[in-house]
Amino acid sequence: MNEIVLAPAVRQLELLRTRQLSVAELAEAHIRQIERLNPELNALVDFDPDRVRSQAKRLDAAREPHGTLHGLPVTIKSSIATAGYRCEIGSRLHEGEIPTQDAEVVARMREAGALILGTTNCPEFLMAYETANLLHGRTRNPWDLDRSPGGSSGGESAAIAAGMSAAGLGSDSGGSVRVPAHFTGISSLKPTPGRIPGRGHLPPCVGPFSILGAIGPMARTMTDVALLFRALGGQDRLDPISPPVALRSPTLDDLRQNTIGFFEDDGLVAVTQETRSAVNDAARALRDAGFRVEPFRPQTLEQLRKLWWKFFVQCGAMFYEPEIRGKRERLSPIFREFLGIAEAAGPLTATELLNAWAELDLLRSRALAEMNEFPVLLCPVASIPAFRHGERAWTIDGQTVAYLDTVRYTQWFNSLAAPAAVVPVGRSQEGLPIGVQIAARPFEDETVLGIAGILDAAFGFSPPPLARA
Repeated sequence: MNEIVLAPAVRQLELLRTRQLSVAELAEAHIRQIERLNPELNALVDFDPDRVRSQAKRLDAAREPHGTLHGLPVTIKSSIATAGYRCEIGSRLHEGEIPTQDAEVVARMREAGALILGTTNCPEFLMAYETANLLHGRTRNPWDLDRSPGGSSGGESAAIAAGMSAAGLGSDSGGSVRVPAHFTGISSLKPTPGRIPGRGHLPPCVGPFSILGAIGPMARTMTDVALLFRALGGQDRLDPISPPVALRSPTLDDLRQNTIGFFEDDGLVAVTQETRSAVNDAARALRDAGFRVEPFRPQTLEQLRKLWWKFFVQCGAMFYEPEIRGKRERLSPIFREFLGIAEAAGPLTATELLNAWAELDLLRSRALAEMNEFPVLLCPVASIPAFRHGERAWTIDGQTVAYLDTVRYTQWFNSLAAPAAVVPVGRSQEGLPIGVQIAARPFEDETVLGIAGILDAAFGFSPPPLARA
């Protein structure tokens, strides 16, 4: 049964459909994996095995027809409202909070028949690329317990990589489903905002975060990520940014019509040699699959990153200020670190915010024009593989690279509101996973999923040794 919890979600669903396994049996296998590994990894923050067993019993008793995800054991980041489960956004200011209503995407997940195992850890208020807080503590990477699984969906990625969950939901305003996937060797998608409903995220994806932010599927394979995208996506009529875009199923020939531009770095911040190798290996695999792949680096990247900084860092701190005023002694060190970074930049004036918003629209248009010839991009996810807890600077090729600069490679696509997926491709000298990123123009999510799926078939998930023990 240990092998079953590490099998792709689509394989687990096949075993359920063909009655080779009952939902209760599959649930029990995941319960055992959670009870064995979660004390070390600290990925799930609300898990009750008896509640899981009760759900499994109901699902086994349910009459057909069954939903697309019937019986699939899943987890959900604790910043996505899940009725009856602790969703505290990693903060003592929200300790014990249990939503009474599901986020729209969670409601769809239940309707599709998924078995909810629990909610997963995140950094306080989601503002870090490392998962730690005063409420639940630090989440560890299943590849190396001394390293971080990333953030802010670090609990989710650790749970999936270790076989404690078949798949799940994270959220991403600056790389938060992509960096954890890269750090733990799984796959993920940051969709075009609204293609998977964001209503019910905590805090709400409003203002600039309606452009930056999205709820995204995470799993061990791109086939599983695509399964969740198709099962949970579609317009939410109560969400003003959720578009009425029909699902598409591009053929391999359709996908090959897209010229892919690839770059190993952004010309400003160094990446490890193994990261370069992973990008080049991915480019070769796509050429072998019949794609035209050429070197190309957009000229708008640094401007997109600077605008992301204004909205995510400066506006993010401004959004939280009313809630945390007078309560700083209760905040986690990792969130106080974010506040220090934001305070060094200072709050935006009304004029600065207005000008930045206008500049973003103009810059997005320029970036999309650059992508006319190269509508798909292949690039790193980060400069480095998973870092040790608390590390904040690294030396790469003689260049000192600071914490937030290592993950700049994801931030561009939040500013662009573009879909971007991560697939595991390589390994570092220490044997840590290294992913690559596939991005496309807004609303071309199916293109991203299709091309990322080709890479996944060529490389793909390997379980961390801890998960197999």
